[in-house]
Amino acid sequence: MSESTERPKLKIEEAKDKVMGAIAETMDLYGVTPAAASLYATMYFEDQMTLDEMRSELGMSKPSMSTSVRKLQDIEMVKKTFTRGSRKHTYVAEKDFFQSFMAFYCQMWEREVKTNLGAIDSAQEDFIEVMKDSESTQEIVAKAKKYYDQLEESKKYYHWLEELVESIRSGEIFEFLPKDQTE
Repeated sequence: MSESTERPKLKIEEAKDKVMGAIAETMDLYGVTPAAASLYATMYFEDQMTLDEMRSELGMSKPSMSTSVRKLQDIEMVKKTFTRGSRKHTYVAEKDFFQSFMAFYCQMWEREVKTNLGAIDSAQEDFIEVMKDSESTQEIVAKAKKYYDQLEESKKYYHWLEELVESIRSGEIFEFLPKDQTE
């Protein structure tokens, strides 16, 4: 390889390394380990990769690689692909950051809503029992009612969060916050 083509190729690799480093550094926001973050960052610039190619590129152990790929699949940042004539699974990184954001945060927000609304409903049933209990004093009933009402008020946030998720999934949010904004 001539020296004249080597310099531009090195410059490309340096530029890729800058972006890969930044991606890997910020993936902790998604609850991703440094190993999985490095894997995603590497895959971001590739069309598709097999597990063997990933291991070779990153020098990771097979168990670490499998765990990282599975985590990235769970948060929809990597998808398994089918290649006709090949027995090896290939994987491709999600390159649309809007899609990555939407998939990850919608999953997390839906989990938050389900978990917290479930707990709130159960707790409110307990507070109702306390309020109806003939052995409860006025003070205890007042406390149970206060907590019941406080939880009822918090439901507004969870219902709003459900609407936010729906607006993201439907794409309606982009009417208010367009994807293509110039600086």
